Amino acid sequence: MRLHGRSRSVSKRISYNPNMILPAGTQIVTRAAVSPIGGGDARAIGGVAEIVAAPTDHTHAYRVRFADGVEAMMRRAQFGVLKQVQRDRIWPADNVMDEYALMQCVVFRCVVGSRAYGLDVDDSDVDRRGVYLPPAEMHWSLYGVPEQLENDEAQECYWELQKFLTLALKANPNVLECLYTPLVETAAPIAEEMLAMRDAFLSKLVYQTYNGYVLSQFKKLTARVKNQGDIKWKHAMHLIRLLLAGIETLRTGAVPVAVGEHRERLLAVRRGDVAWEEINAWRLALHSAFDAAFETTQLPERPDYERANKLLIRARRSQV
Repeated sequence: MRLHGRSRSVSKRISYNPNMILPAGTQIVTRAAVSPIGGGDARAIGGVAEIVAAPTDHTHAYRVRFADGVEAMMRRAQFGVLKQVQRDRIWPADNVMDEYALMQCVVFRCVVGSRAYGLDVDDSDVDRRGVYLPPAEMHWSLYGVPEQLENDEAQECYWELQKFLTLALKANPNVLECLYTPLVETAAPIAEEMLAMRDAFLSKLVYQTYNGYVLSQFKKLTARVKNQGDIKWKHAMHLIRLLLAGIETLRTGAVPVAVGEHRERLLAVRRGDVAWEEINAWRLALHSAFDAAFETTQLPERPDYERANKLLIRARRSQV
């Protein structure tokens, strides 16, 4: 689900690869009348068949067989996959949920990203994140609730409360930064409760989540440097920033958002003024510091799932 522009309507976004070859055995629904192989009456739109032979590429036709054994050749644009057709027919039209005005259900709005980190430059965007709490009847309906609302134009993203809490419990860096950013613009009473218990979301999972992400991303960056000679400087800066934040979180029991004394060096990385070898050496030193912080941290093994669950139940009840 995705919120487009500044409209309050919520529309679905379905992504698929039009060049993907569907395998034999896939059930399909015809979108165009098709003539059987060898002649005979055309099969009408809406007929159900099964792919019996797939082409070698997306430009050629599929051989399909109907229930009575009759076969035909069909291009990909002439049919839909049965499961997708069924899903689309029970999914609400784009305007069905307009009445819920979901942007009015936002209970927590904050500023994160470069402006919160203290790494903003003249053309930096204002990245807003937060939480929305949908009405109970929307949860009870067949349509369910979107996990997040996004407005790309305005650089906004709001998670449904349960999704937000789940990500926070998993030590998702983007979500933890929402809980600790000083730039809070909106906080309803339930959001104030959430902020008051933000320590409940911190655990040793911070080490695993942050460390694992940085390791995997630096591996990709290193491969890019070797293969293409190209360095994604801004991405490298944010990975270093993430390590710095993770170390401090383990040491102090709070997530630092502003980079403070590291600002100038991080901006130098972003500008490409720091050699890749120096960046990598800094990263390795920070991994060692992260390991040491993990050995001595006072954070618990697991976050407080019970407190988070009680908050969610209170929030749900408040919407009934």
